[in-house]
Amino acid sequence: MCAGCYAWSSPYPFGHCRPVSLLQTSYYLPSGRTTPEHVISPPVQRNRFLRPPSCHSGKQTRRQACKMAESLEAFCTGDELTALTGLFKTQAAAQAFCDKLNIVSTPDLADRLKGLEEGVNTFFLTVNGALVFIMHAGFAMLCAGAIRSKNTMNILLQTILDAAVSAICWYLIGWGLAYGDITTGSPFLGTAGFAMSNWSALTTNSGSAGRWSDWFFQWAFAATATTIPAGCVAERFNFNAYLAYTVFISAWVYPIIVHWVWSPKGWLSAFNTEKPLLDSGMIDFAGSAVVHMTGGLAGLMGCILVGPRLGRFDSNGKPVDMPGHSATLMVLGTVLLWFGWYGFNPGSTLNIVSLAGKDSALLYETSGRAAVTTTLSGGAGVITALITTFVRHKAWDLISVCNGALVGFVSITASAAVVEPWAALIAGIIGSLIFDVTCWLWLKLRIDDPLSASPMHGICGMWGVLFAGFFATEKFVGQAYLNGKFGAFMGGGGHLLACQIIGILVITAWICVLTGLLFLVLKLFGKLRISPEEEQAGLDVSKHGGSAYNYDHGLNKPDGIKI
Repeated sequence: MCAGCYAWSSPYPFGHCRPVSLLQTSYYLPSGRTTPEHVISPPVQRNRFLRPPSCHSGKQTRRQACKMAESLEAFCTGDELTALTGLFKTQAAAQAFCDKLNIVSTPDLADRLKGLEEGVNTFFLTVNGALVFIMHAGFAMLCAGAIRSKNTMNILLQTILDAAVSAICWYLIGWGLAYGDITTGSPFLGTAGFAMSNWSALTTNSGSAGRWSDWFFQWAFAATATTIPAGCVAERFNFNAYLAYTVFISAWVYPIIVHWVWSPKGWLSAFNTEKPLLDSGMIDFAGSAVVHMTGGLAGLMGCILVGPRLGRFDSNGKPVDMPGHSATLMVLGTVLLWFGWYGFNPGSTLNIVSLAGKDSALLYETSGRAAVTTTLSGGAGVITALITTFVRHKAWDLISVCNGALVGFVSITASAAVVEPWAALIAGIIGSLIFDVTCWLWLKLRIDDPLSASPMHGICGMWGVLFAGFFATEKFVGQAYLNGKFGAFMGGGGHLLACQIIGILVITAWICVLTGLLFLVLKLFGKLRISPEEEQAGLDVSKHGGSAYNYDHGLNKPDGIKI
């Protein structure tokens, strides 16, 4: 029987059929016809460029086979119709599709659609993970431009090692503590998936069984949290101390916070449907607390315990300017980070399509909205920084504008999916003002942060978490989360805001106590800071055997260049 042929009322014999690809399956139409409206039964799965062998036999056989195909019952019922409804968004559209094709039999249609869904979501997560990783290039350029040229190689090496060390730590320990299998584990840490053991049997954080791209995407976030402190302690930190905190953050400090906030088993998590905190849980959509507070507050503890750079404050305690050596690199770094943030926030839906049509709409709407709010908050931060700097210094300052953009992004990261676009403007504006005040306070306290990374990521990360507690809307929280508590200013009461405050306090204590103890121990053993002589010469020469700019130290120095 020609179960793989389509029959129609046509003068064309089957010998003139030509294949048409539809949903990766070959459908046979008569020559000269390009639409599937004549098709009434499905093909078997064979080479898409060959007609089924039974249709190649004699003319009489072909006619008999097609008559048999016409008499078979239509197949668009049950699970298959449900699967098509998910693909076409509405049942009416799915039924119309079936009516046109009049499918007689389609083996494993639901399985093929499920494979399509998984493939699209895997691609979505892999691409967005790559965008997040591009942020490493942004951090590298931003840090290099913001410090003096004699320490450029050091900060660039640290950025590369952040990615490498965090990858190994995330593989061996980090994933298991952060997620493991999201159907198991305690409210405080994960208990499975260490070194990716039994990976195919795990339910990963996107809800899939052993999806590899979940590990990749979450590692990119871990690497980001790990690299933030490097800017805080730049130009005077011992390289061994840097390696120690990189391992400590990526293997222990960060994964535990991830589990609390993002795992469905976490005690702080808004994804926790069993026993959510205050019937709400803490909303941190893409990591204002999980990523930015972790990196920023760890860097702050390093700044305090390592002390300021030589010459940063005069004998009276007044700050002395130490400008970075390349505004060009800083702008390049800012733009790369801006670009990467479109993987950071919109990609945090983890999926973009679902066989359940309603769920698909929630996913792509949430992801698209996150891209819009991210853009608006960053833009508002830029304009606010430009104006406030001009008011203070009567100059249009480029570096302040770069900081304003990044502050805006950090401020919206927790709430990118759950606030209105107009609210995103407020997040960026207030975030920029908070950043300026914090930088001023840090200088008063003689805290030396060369990149202002701790105010940007640590303090503005706190603001971002609070902002969600004020402005998250009922509709958008319902799309992105399950518990449904929303912002205090939007009529949602105080449940969500209370969870946000509890989360800020607990996460701050966890980060500051653990990293503070690590840095204190290193300081007691004389391993935290380089010597004054090495700092004066620069880390590139004293620790890395050269310079990022070869003429800096007299080797084939072009005539007329003075160092």
